[in-house]
Amino acid sequence: MKKRKRRPDEETTYWLSYSDMMAGLLLTFVLIISFTMLHAKMQYDEKQTELIGKEQELSVRSEELEEERAIVASQKTKLDEQFEQLNAQEKALAEQGEKIAIQEKTLKEQHELLNKLESLMSEQQQKLDDIIGVRAELVEALSREFSNSDLKVSVDETTGAITFDSSILFDYNKSVLKPSGKEFLADFLPRYADVLLSPRYRDNISEILIEGHTDTEGSYISNLQLSQRRALAVAEYCLSDNSKILTERQLEEMRSLISATGRSYSNPIYDDNGEIDMAASRRVEFLFRLSDEEMVREMIEVLSQPDEGTATGE
Repeated sequence: MKKRKRRPDEETTYWLSYSDMMAGLLLTFVLIISFTMLHAKMQYDEKQTELIGKEQELSVRSEELEEERAIVASQKTKLDEQFEQLNAQEKALAEQGEKIAIQEKTLKEQHELLNKLESLMSEQQQKLDDIIGVRAELVEALSREFSNSDLKVSVDETTGAITFDSSILFDYNKSVLKPSGKEFLADFLPRYADVLLSPRYRDNISEILIEGHTDTEGSYISNLQLSQRRALAVAEYCLSDNSKILTERQLEEMRSLISATGRSYSNPIYDDNGEIDMAASRRVEFLFRLSDEEMVREMIEVLSQPDEGTATGE
């Protein structure tokens, strides 16, 4: 069989078809590559956009995280401060507890002391009441004794002090006893001693005072000297060795009790109009003091005063 011989135009057509096919194939490849690149670029852009979004989101999250960290740090600082404050408060509370314990102990001790003082004051008050009772009995006994006599004496209803006009004993501005004054004392003193030195009252008597008083005429010193001389003159007459007014026992006891003093015009007598009664101010007084009376009064006054150390606290 003979080969068919191609003609030139057939060969040209053949190569054109082949080149067209190759060009089409190349174009197809180009298009595929273009589409692939375009798709890849679109994916890249999407990824880039997504990445940017993620970065922005991460930045926002980072800022939020920093804010949260700042908040946490601030809260931690506050917690640390509160913890320090709590420690300080616990320390202060412990110190306060110690102070309260000390105060409670002190209060307990003061309460015990107060109970003791109240008991002591009650005892002293009872003693004072007893002393006042004895004084009241003595005042009544003296009043009864001298109300039954002709002696012009005045018995103080509260103190039992016995007062008589100095004119009975002395001439004006003199300190020498008159005969009538000696007679007066000779009648007065045994009666006075019988009451005060009786077994009922003797142990309660701590002191007997003879006080001289003057009016306000003249200087204080001259009146002081006059009142002292008068008080001493009465004491000398009543207690001298040759005195026969008292028994030996009474004389011995009265000597251990009596003291004489002058008061000048420091304690004048006033009349109803508030004026100084010159005649009444010139006088001699016999006073007595009871055992422990002043001490008990002072003790009660001290015990009655509030204790500064317990009234106030720290």
